[in-house]
Amino acid sequence: MNDDHAVTALAALAHADRLAAFRMLVRAGPNGMASGAIAEALSIPPTRMSFHLATLERADLLRSWRDGRRILYAASFDDMRRLIAFLTEDCCSGNPEICGDLASFASSCTVETCS
Repeated sequence: MNDDHAVTALAALAHADRLAAFRMLVRAGPNGMASGAIAEALSIPPTRMSFHLATLERADLLRSWRDGRRILYAASFDDMRRLIAFLTEDCCSGNPEICGDLASFASSCTVETCS
């Protein structure tokens, strides 16, 4: 991951509705959720939710696929791990006593432990 990609991902998350949707999809796991169900759960109009989900997808934080008439979204766990690793790779200039387990968490995060 490079600085530009990290900035794009962080900018996508820097909105309350998008952050809430992303966190919901992390909890939902790899099977994801339908866009309508996300909008309903967050009390956001479906058209506005579609805009937010598209922003997260362009930032590589989500993936989507069609299931009949529904569009399903799921968190991109690999890209999420890359972002966390990028943010923590220089953690405290290599002083593990300051960072604790933060850097190892980023590299060991799985769907089960991160969601």
